[in-house]
Amino acid sequence: MNDPITLNGITLTATPVRRQEEILSPQALDFVARLHKATAGRREELLQLRKDRRRCIAKGHDPKFLPGTRSIREDESWQVASPAPGLEDRRVEITGPVEKKMTINALNSGAKVWLADMEDSSTPSWSNVINGQLNLTDVLDRKIDFTSPEGKEYKVHGTRLTDLPTIVVRPRGWHLPEKHMLVGGEPVAGGIVDFGLYFFHNAQRLIAQGRGPYFYLPKIENHLEARLWNDIFILAQDMLDIPQGTIRATVLIETITAAFEMEEILYELREHASGLNAGRWDYIFSVIKNFRTRGARYVMPDRTQVTMTAPFMRSYTEQLVRACHRRGAMAIGGMAAFIPNRRDPEANSIAMEKVRADKTREANDGFDGSWVAHPDLVPVARDVFDSVLGGRPNQIERRREDVTPDDRGLLNIAGTEGKITERGIRTNIEVGIRYIESWLRGNGAVAIHNLMEDAATAEISRSQIWQWIRQSAITDEGEIISLDWVQRLLDEEFAKLPRFEDDLFDDAREIFEEVALGEEFPAFLTVPAYERYLHEKREELVAA
Repeated sequence: MNDPITLNGITLTATPVRRQEEILSPQALDFVARLHKATAGRREELLQLRKDRRRCIAKGHDPKFLPGTRSIREDESWQVASPAPGLEDRRVEITGPVEKKMTINALNSGAKVWLADMEDSSTPSWSNVINGQLNLTDVLDRKIDFTSPEGKEYKVHGTRLTDLPTIVVRPRGWHLPEKHMLVGGEPVAGGIVDFGLYFFHNAQRLIAQGRGPYFYLPKIENHLEARLWNDIFILAQDMLDIPQGTIRATVLIETITAAFEMEEILYELREHASGLNAGRWDYIFSVIKNFRTRGARYVMPDRTQVTMTAPFMRSYTEQLVRACHRRGAMAIGGMAAFIPNRRDPEANSIAMEKVRADKTREANDGFDGSWVAHPDLVPVARDVFDSVLGGRPNQIERRREDVTPDDRGLLNIAGTEGKITERGIRTNIEVGIRYIESWLRGNGAVAIHNLMEDAATAEISRSQIWQWIRQSAITDEGEIISLDWVQRLLDEEFAKLPRFEDDLFDDAREIFEEVALGEEFPAFLTVPAYERYLHEKREELVAA
């Protein structure tokens, strides 16, 4: 490990990776430091507000539509900005980390948008943080290519940026620090690092090529957090002399509290807003997290049975479309996480039909587009939205005035059909440990049982187990879910894991037991994982 160095107010503590000086120029570091200093205090206040609100919910105070912002919701006159170049048509969006091979595959996928993910599908090791930024810059400079160990070459097909999916970057959420970049001894927010470096280096590049700096904002819990992002956008554009409103942001509605403030979130971002996304997996996790101690009424069945047709999920998605279209914003549907397996045509066919049905429901509900995790799913989603949209780029004009804002509907967890099974518990254990092990090795998106698992799905797995134990839930087989029983199942499932040289399953098990079986409930599993196990030596091994 090298000695820390300080440049323009930021202390860098990580062992340097190749080409990092291209990203961490003195000017770029000064830009990030200024963003940090202008916002760090408010960020800490908002993180404390999250804790306070969670405690209120635990005491029985359900979220409701805010009386103090009623005038915003009732004012029919305001609208968000019109769609920016490259965001007029978003019928298919592909998601994935900014790793080089997946970057090229996403850009060649035929999707309309690529969500370049620095958050849930990306481990924030120092090498990943820097190389992700380099890959995005290389895309804009037409310098990106990749050759696999087997000799297969990957190149981007399009010759112009406008020939490719529009790039929308998802920075880290407010809760994650970047421990390798310090200002005054305190870490800079990971989201500020991701946003700031990308915006500083690429805003002008994007504008010159007919696009703009566009972002997905994750884990927002209320309109005040959206206001902070909006202030950051204003400051960043002023600092680089870029016209206000050039930045556009789509907000993931993936927390139960944000679902009660959708119009307010759009209002705070309105000159920079482009839409809302139904982040289904994190949304389910948020419901479990906030209501985990509130009794049997809030206990869900196996995660595979919590579908988009559950009453509380239907209420959430229909109200999201209504909020977006009422304000001229895009409504983007949730993830199809299926990973095709070409060796199993029968299973593939069944899964593809489920994907088609899911996307058909979204398109018919009024969504303007939807997410997929694999290039093979792009044609499926595109065909569905083509059949509904026809020649139109979107269906914003469909106002969904038949939908009534319903705060009770958002909390109708008890209406979710399904059962808890021993198989479901075992699957949660297996997925949780296997995902964490992969995350620790630098890979935040991993295919398990033909599904793309990321931090959000791992969060559901561990939070369900924590809640089931604390609520003494009963399986379909009649077994009371206790800590001792789950520990025995964990021992059995751990013994089945495919071990390999230098694997990190022992570390992964320790983290899983902390976040799923421990007395305390960490708000995010990635926080203790990042603090305790993303060591410098391990990062060097991953980078090598």
